Amino acid sequence: MRTAENSSVHYRNCNLCEAICGIEITVQADQRLDIRGDKDDPFSRGYICPKAVALQDLHYDKDRLKYPVRRTPRGWQRLGWDEAFDEVTQNLKRIHAKYGRNSIATYLGNPTVHNYGALLFAPGFIRSLHTRNRFSATSVDQLAHHLAAYLMFGHQLLLPIPDLERTKFFLILGANPAVSNGSMMTAPGMSRRLQEIRQRGGKVILIDPRFTETARLADRHLFIKPGTDVLLLLALLHVVFDERLTRLDRLAAFIKGVETIGNLVAEFPPNKVASITGIDSDQIRLLAREFASAESAVCYGRVGVSTQEFGAACQWLINVLNTVTGNLDSPGGAMFTSPAFDPLTAPESLAPRGSFARWHSRVRKLPEFAGELPVVTLAEEILTEGPGQIKALVTSAGNPVLSTPNGRELDRALAGLEFMVAIDFYINESTKHAHIILPPSSSLEREHYDVAFHLLAVRNTTKFSPALFQPDAETRHDWEILVELQTRMEHDGLFGSLRETRFLIGKIFT
Repeated sequence: MRTAENSSVHYRNCNLCEAICGIEITVQADQRLDIRGDKDDPFSRGYICPKAVALQDLHYDKDRLKYPVRRTPRGWQRLGWDEAFDEVTQNLKRIHAKYGRNSIATYLGNPTVHNYGALLFAPGFIRSLHTRNRFSATSVDQLAHHLAAYLMFGHQLLLPIPDLERTKFFLILGANPAVSNGSMMTAPGMSRRLQEIRQRGGKVILIDPRFTETARLADRHLFIKPGTDVLLLLALLHVVFDERLTRLDRLAAFIKGVETIGNLVAEFPPNKVASITGIDSDQIRLLAREFASAESAVCYGRVGVSTQEFGAACQWLINVLNTVTGNLDSPGGAMFTSPAFDPLTAPESLAPRGSFARWHSRVRKLPEFAGELPVVTLAEEILTEGPGQIKALVTSAGNPVLSTPNGRELDRALAGLEFMVAIDFYINESTKHAHIILPPSSSLEREHYDVAFHLLAVRNTTKFSPALFQPDAETRHDWEILVELQTRMEHDGLFGSLRETRFLIGKIFT
């Protein structure tokens, strides 16, 4: 931190999106903030997006809750923290005793993964509820990536990341990284990075039904009919096997089932899928040959291929394409990161290996993954009567009415819950149904370390940011709220929980 006359300058990471950009915040004497990209940050190199600039809007927003509130017929009523914690745990225990262990559900929103306190201590609280009705934003975002990683590599967080700075051929399916900065590929300033690939003689190819911001930066944009990406990937692999373009090299000793893949894709020649995908068969063959013959190449797919009927198959086939062309765990291809916080060596409770179909949802029989059910079934699990019906809901950092499918039905479902508590500092489309809202500290009032997104970065990098502002005595951090709720649900002493908290934080940052 530097100080200057009537101001102080702070350097930290933005914790609102996946790009983990370094930012420079100048605090003026009147508490106004000037937020800019940190040009000295070796990873983001001065890049900044609108979310980072909006940090001050969130912090100073007059509508942001700063103390617990209870919903009453006369409006929202202020509560003390102890009173709020008592009411929450009493109601959760009452519903658990009356209806059974699965009568309580939890939902974690996307901001959870940008907050190490919430990310590390939400699992303990959820375990204290002993429920199988666990939901999160994962199933409407990146679940297909995790399932493919779990089935292929043995761990849901073994996610191969494009080596953008060395690749000579970047094939993008269903993603708009010029806007998203990569998402499951942490890379701030993607527009510059895509231009750099072309400047060093490489190619950028986009497969997308829309003309996007990324399309303007690509060498070639092939329009595809939505939902047919799986057939294109099968056809690309058909060409690779049919023309004997496979290149396993050192990977051969670690791979099983190559012959099975060859037999599978033999049924999908380009001329068979061209009319369905909308991409000419000659273009498919050319793309396959270019990819397989490039000095280095990597295929990357994101939301457009994940959130469709064959999303998991698409992510699996993307991994297969990278593998059989010799571009898995290879410079310029799809590589595994070496983050400071390594999920492979972390406790299973913090970074579970994954699981699939150990149980199914009550109404539609949808399979669990890594202990969670697809959030698309949340509304029907609340509305459908019978044993196991959800009667209470705990949400944290999420607005599922607005951000998950069939929001109107979920809005109706939340209105009928016997009890709902939200860990959130806004009254929104979802939390308006809560009986109690417990607001955490703002992003600028807490320390920040990206536990998740260094794992997804296109370079091995790490950075810790201290809090910019000291929270007042009435403020609680997410982890403090979660630990307190877990302690009260388990009837354990607070000392034990806090001791565990300090131990886990020490393990992360030492």
